[in-house]
Amino acid sequence: MPALEEILAIARSVGWGASYLLRSYYYGENKDNLDIKDKQGSPVTSADLAVNRYILDRLQTNLGQEEFAYITEETYKSSTPQPTKSWVWIIDPLDGTRDFIDKTGEYTIHIALVKDGRPVLSVVAYPEVEKLYFATLGGGTFVETRDGNIQQVKVSQRQNVEEFTIVVSRSHRGKKLEKVLSKLLCKKQKSVGSIGGKIAAIVEQQADVYISLSGKSAPKDWDLAAPELILTEAGGKLTHFDGTPLIYNKEDVSQWGGLIASNGECHDRLCVEAERILVEIENEAI
Repeated sequence: MPALEEILAIARSVGWGASYLLRSYYYGENKDNLDIKDKQGSPVTSADLAVNRYILDRLQTNLGQEEFAYITEETYKSSTPQPTKSWVWIIDPLDGTRDFIDKTGEYTIHIALVKDGRPVLSVVAYPEVEKLYFATLGGGTFVETRDGNIQQVKVSQRQNVEEFTIVVSRSHRGKKLEKVLSKLLCKKQKSVGSIGGKIAAIVEQQADVYISLSGKSAPKDWDLAAPELILTEAGGKLTHFDGTPLIYNKEDVSQWGGLIASNGECHDRLCVEAERILVEIENEAI
């Protein structure tokens, strides 16, 4: 198997290529050919499918399928057994499809390499800001701009919870989550579409916390695997409310329950507080 640095170079190149392809559907020759369809309550477009094909083709051409398995949002079927290989690519070709359609610009591309259930390499491309975030386990998080400039990024060191900014969704905000957010000490909010965009806001020190709470559905592995490593290698944390880590490529690709991403400062305190508030809300409903 190639060295992780070689694999990262390939993934970064694929991330940039996928960004340019998505922008052709956003602005260019393909913008009037989105062919929007409903997929289990969420939209899917020809852009999702085209970028999915591009990413798979480029990765498989360069890395093959002997040592790597591949899971993507557009090819995953719940009836298919999960790959048993140690090394698995988990891919979301377009995180934030609704934002892509609505032209908010807040959509991202997620490419993660997972080993034994945990991410070891990650690329999050943010086409509309022309940035690509990348990280390897133990190697830090970096952001590359279109002109080739690369800088390391770190989360904020803010420690006063009351001064924290929570990054929230423009949609997908259920009543229970709204109640949890309303009871937290941090009241400032910043709205961003995709999960990759939310994590980018935290590593760019524009926000400090993101909370997800599943309802009838939950975030999937491809929503979180790549953003998680970008966050943690920049000094942040992403866990369940009870502090346990996320495990990927399990039988169920949904990440159920409450999740907290933060700048790492006061993370344990935020977990305890969120879990307490959730129990309080559920008891009120009884």
